[in-house]
Amino acid sequence: MKNFFLVIVSTILLSFNAFAQSAKDLPTYVKTSFDQKFPGAQKVKWSKENATEWEAEFKMGAKEYSANFNSEGLWVETEYKIGVNEIPAAVTASLGKEFPGYKLVESEVSETARGKVYEFTIKTGTKKIEIAFDENGVVQK
Repeated sequence: MKNFFLVIVSTILLSFNAFAQSAKDLPTYVKTSFDQKFPGAQKVKWSKENATEWEAEFKMGAKEYSANFNSEGLWVETEYKIGVNEIPAAVTASLGKEFPGYKLVESEVSETARGKVYEFTIKTGTKKIEIAFDENGVVQK
């Protein structure tokens, strides 16, 4: 039984190691692409998001960002938290109209080549949901 436990633990540890990839594994063209898109980035930390994407977490000014690049070095997405005063009026109006009585828990922006999407976590009582709007205040499915 003791040996079986050791085999299981060893297998788990080896599998973590197989999936773990650090900045030293980061392809040069991914880093170059990142540096061109975010020249003012500071405190950059890289990780492997999934089998085909790298994620950089970094700061620019007072904001914290995450940006994903595919294995070919093409930018996929950037996300960052925003304050209530940074939400466009059309989005604020739609949020209040579509979800009256809900309180805002968290708000962030997701930027892709297709544009910006405003993503929110909202709640009322014990019910918590996530919802997204485009820049014009239209709910995204």
